[in-house]
Amino acid sequence: MSTVNADGIALGVESFGDRGAPLVLLAGGPTMLSWPDALCARLAAGGRRAVRYDLRDSGESATADPEAPAYTLRDLAADAAALADALGGGPAHLAGIGLGGMVAQVAVLDRPGAFSALTLAGTRPVAPGPPDDDLPDHDRATMSRLFARPMPDWTDREAVAEFAAAGAEIRGDDPVAARTTAARVWDRTPGTAPPVQLANQLGLVFSRLDCAPRWRERLPGIAVPTLVVHGRRDPFFPVGNGEALAREIPGARLLVLDEAATAIPDAAAGEVAGAMLTLG
Repeated sequence: MSTVNADGIALGVESFGDRGAPLVLLAGGPTMLSWPDALCARLAAGGRRAVRYDLRDSGESATADPEAPAYTLRDLAADAAALADALGGGPAHLAGIGLGGMVAQVAVLDRPGAFSALTLAGTRPVAPGPPDDDLPDHDRATMSRLFARPMPDWTDREAVAEFAAAGAEIRGDDPVAARTTAARVWDRTPGTAPPVQLANQLGLVFSRLDCAPRWRERLPGIAVPTLVVHGRRDPFFPVGNGEALAREIPGARLLVLDEAATAIPDAAAGEVAGAMLTLG
């Protein structure tokens, strides 16, 4: 892992595969570890240079003030284009997961020349907050259980890992994998202050971002090959959100993972990577 200066912003990155291979840029949700190691390795084995990266205020990327971010969703989208340019190799295949999927949509709309393909995993076509009336919102029972839990001691690595594992079980994800990932995220987090940990572990910095203007109405203007990946059992962004993206982006392919919830399980890494490789 290292950092790359993308138009003045330090972004944490990790590369898999041949440096000269076609670039697949994986925007974190918000940390790069939202993208499974197994999927990155499969992309590299398929002849791609897979580079996953941390969004601002997470991981090895620039940390400012997660409680009052002085940047917008558009700035995060510009980061993706600047990073693709800094890494070289021509237009990149951009992939975003969860909140990173919102960044990816706006990046392809705002900087179409920077990207050759788009993958959107476990995300939706509107910003954080109440969704449009035709989109399914977070499952209320699941959210109630998640937010009824007391926050962990963020200075305690094991407590944070246990908190993540319990949350994964509520969401329907693998608690063992979530525990391991949370511990790795904790190890890469630049501090134990709750706002910094919340930005890394839960991505709550997004609730404070300026995400205007809307972009859903612009989705029919996306002109690159697009794959939409969604877990059938996702209670956070229910699958209807992925179905809407696939309907509204011309020619998009929808890949529904029947046994998945919010995370891409290692068991599905080969299927997802194979679908991504068909985009070019």
